[in-house]
Amino acid sequence: MTATHVETGRPPRAAGATRAAGATRAARLARLVRRQLALLGEDPERDGLRRTPERVARSLAWLTRGYAQEAESVVGGALFEEPHDNMVLVRDIEFYSLCEHHLLPFFGKVHIAYVPAGRIVGLSKLPRVVEVYARRLQVQERLTEDVAGALERVLRPAGVGIVIEAVHLCMMMRGVEKQSSQTVTSAVRGTFRDCPMTRAEFLRLVHGPR
Repeated sequence: MTATHVETGRPPRAAGATRAAGATRAARLARLVRRQLALLGEDPERDGLRRTPERVARSLAWLTRGYAQEAESVVGGALFEEPHDNMVLVRDIEFYSLCEHHLLPFFGKVHIAYVPAGRIVGLSKLPRVVEVYARRLQVQERLTEDVAGALERVLRPAGVGIVIEAVHLCMMMRGVEKQSSQTVTSAVRGTFRDCPMTRAEFLRLVHGPR
């Protein structure tokens, strides 16, 4: 197999500058969290909350780290010439994201399939592409399209199919407070959209016995 290197077209940023910018953002965010605690009626200086602003800042940086990544960079050179032209499916990829409306988590599973057109991707790269877009403020509908579009752009396959099944804490902890609801979204491109047999095979494999 011959690896194909993907260039992002952006110059690398100096590690020191990146760390300094990250520390500045964390400090500013921690000050905002401290102010939020006070507005909620809490005492940010009490023992249990004294370090909370810094912890929240670090947590949010981790949970939204996808803003600093692109699909091309996480796939890197893991594209290989291969004449395989049948469906490749990876299902039950766990993901966690933050809803952009209330900053509450939604999470579940992503099912990814593609039909290669002369090259395949290292299987571990598919969950990494999901992480790029899940680790941003999101809505499930856009997350589904983001993953499908990235795989179509990077792999240039004959087709891509995505199904996401998720539960949303903004529906479970607040508002309607419905505990058993699940949201399912899908995106189909290329042969998955144009060929009913391919689409039916994809959905049968996604929802088949585990």
